[in-house]
Amino acid sequence: MDIILGLVGKDYVMTVADRAQARSIVVFKHDEDKIFELDGHMVMATAGPQGDRANFAEYIQRNIQLYKYRNDLPLTTKGAANFTRNELATFLRKSPYQVNLLMAGYDEKVGPSLYYMDYLGSMHKMGFAAHGYGSYFTLSTMDRYYKEGMDLEQGKELMMKCIKMLQQRFLINCPKFICKIVTKDGITTSEL
Repeated sequence: MDIILGLVGKDYVMTVADRAQARSIVVFKHDEDKIFELDGHMVMATAGPQGDRANFAEYIQRNIQLYKYRNDLPLTTKGAANFTRNELATFLRKSPYQVNLLMAGYDEKVGPSLYYMDYLGSMHKMGFAAHGYGSYFTLSTMDRYYKEGMDLEQGKELMMKCIKMLQQRFLINCPKFICKIVTKDGITTSEL
């Protein structure tokens, strides 16, 4: 029931996630943060069962930090996405994590980037992406209104259109969303 969305703009990458933590027909809380900060310029939005989501995200977060300390060099977003995809594929053969991910980051040489990953270990660089039941409603909206090189206000406007579409058409009520925007200056967080 998780909903995660992401898009790449002119000089930023934006991720949005619902704030509900639910299982079956019960909602446990409405203040869950499903977007993990991996370092000062990289985030990972996660969807899946709570235990898998938290354990895998913390595992990736700690390993990215470990790489930085061992090599005195931070991973690029592409490097972190490839490492994460490889870990998903490895765990798929051992004890699989049922997590779907959007990894977003800003690198000085490359600029903003967004990587789509699913629980089977596939990965693709995208301009916009969505996971969860909400993707059935939001991908068509993103496809229609997304333009490469959108400024920040246009990106926020598009995400608000997606959220309105969900609140209007989706059977399950998702009243709160969190948004994390990654730019060259770092990560900013806001409620939508």
